[in-house]
Amino acid sequence: MANINLKDILNYFNRHNNLLIVIFFLPIILTLVVFFFQDDDEISHLGMADYQRNPNLVSRNQNKCQANSRPGDVGSTYGEASKEGIKYNVHTPQNYNPTYAHPLIMVYAPAGANRSKSEKMTGLTYSATSAGFVITYADHPELSTTTTVELGTIPGLIEKKWCIDDQRIYLTGHSDGGTASMALAFMSGTKHIPSAIAPSAAGINDQGLKGHSCPGPLPVMVMHSAKDRLFPGYGIESSSWWAACNNCDPIPDKLDNGCIVYSGCDKGVETWYCEGNKSHSKWPGLNKEIIQFFTALAKK
Repeated sequence: MANINLKDILNYFNRHNNLLIVIFFLPIILTLVVFFFQDDDEISHLGMADYQRNPNLVSRNQNKCQANSRPGDVGSTYGEASKEGIKYNVHTPQNYNPTYAHPLIMVYAPAGANRSKSEKMTGLTYSATSAGFVITYADHPELSTTTTVELGTIPGLIEKKWCIDDQRIYLTGHSDGGTASMALAFMSGTKHIPSAIAPSAAGINDQGLKGHSCPGPLPVMVMHSAKDRLFPGYGIESSSWWAACNNCDPIPDKLDNGCIVYSGCDKGVETWYCEGNKSHSKWPGLNKEIIQFFTALAKK
C-alpha cells in the first residue's frame, strides 16, 4: 500500500474543495478547545437588578457603603482566595451599585467539583443577580472542621470588597457543599454567619446533629432526594431536627411547589423540606424556589 502523508491530503483538498479542509480539521480543533479550556472560568450570564421595583430587597440599605469604599468590580470576578487558598468567584448584577448593601448567596461545591463546575451544575447566577443578589461560588476543599471554618470566612472577605448586608447572608450547596452550608449554621464559631440556609443532599442526619446545640431560630430549606443512595433519609431527618430547633409546629403543611413547611416557628421563621427523585449526584433544580425562599427573607 502506498504511503499517504499530510502533505498529500492537503494537496488533494486544495485541488478539489477548500471547504473539505474545514470539514476535516474542524472536529480536531473543537476537541482541542474542549480539552484545554473545559475547566476554565467562563463569562457568566448576569442579570439586571431592578432596584426600583424591589426597594426592600436592596435600596432600603441605599448609601450604606460610601462611594469608592469597596474596590470590588461590577460583574464577574474570578480567582479570589481565602487566607488558606480556597478560591472563589464573585458575580454581581450587571448594574451593581456599590453603595447599596446587597444580600449575598454563598454556593459551596460538592466533592470533586471546583467553583466553575459548581456554577454550571446549579445554574443560579442569572436568577440570583436578576433578583439583586451578589452570588459567590467557592472551590471544594477536603471537608474537615478546619476547612469548613475557612469556608465560613469567605463572606467576610467579600464584604471588604463588595457592598454586602451582613444580616442577609444565605448559604447553599450540594452534597459536601450542602454539608458545609448546614454545618456552618450550627458550629459554635460560625453559626452567626448565615441568615438562612438551603442545603442540598447534605451528609448530616439526626445522629450527626444530636451532639450539636441549636442555634437561634433560622430559616432552613432542606433539599434531598428519595433516591439518594449515599445519604438515604438524611433530608427528612435533618429537616425534622431543624424544625425542633426552631420550635415549629410538629405537623408540616404541604406547599404548592411540592415542598412541606413547618410553620409556627419562633420569630416567624420557616423550615422547609423539599424531596426530589434524582440520584445523589444531581442538583435538585429548585432554583426558582431557592431564590424565592431567600428573596422573601431579604425583604423582611
